[in-house]
Amino acid sequence: MGPIRSLRQLLLVALLGTTAGCGATGPSDEEQVLTTLSRFNTATAERDYELICEELLAPTLLEQMRAVALPCVAALKQGFSEVQDPRLTVGEVRVDGSRATAGVRTSAKGQKPVEDVVELVRVDDGWRIAALSSNGRRPAGG
Repeated sequence: MGPIRSLRQLLLVALLGTTAGCGATGPSDEEQVLTTLSRFNTATAERDYELICEELLAPTLLEQMRAVALPCVAALKQGFSEVQDPRLTVGEVRVDGSRATAGVRTSAKGQKPVEDVVELVRVDDGWRIAALSSNGRRPAGG
């Protein structure tokens, strides 16, 4: 399995983010989704797999990994072992209740950029990455 394919599959398993308040009402859902994706991008580049697994991936995704006896940190280490300088660029974000989608472009050194849609879910403490769709779908609501 090639590094970019691994990166795309690992995005399926990714991300939660909350931000400190900005303004009296705090950050919007869109801002929180962007923060989640930014944290995922940084954690991936820094190979901070513990942070990704503990704070950025949706519980349902982690449960699916546990069901097939695949430890999250080990899966990320293996999947990203050949990926150099991973980057995630976020485009349009759409929020629909407790679900959100974001158009993203993933790239890594020596790899062609790939456009995908990341699906996120709201949990008690913010937004977490639930899935990656690479079938060319547009973000939710669009």
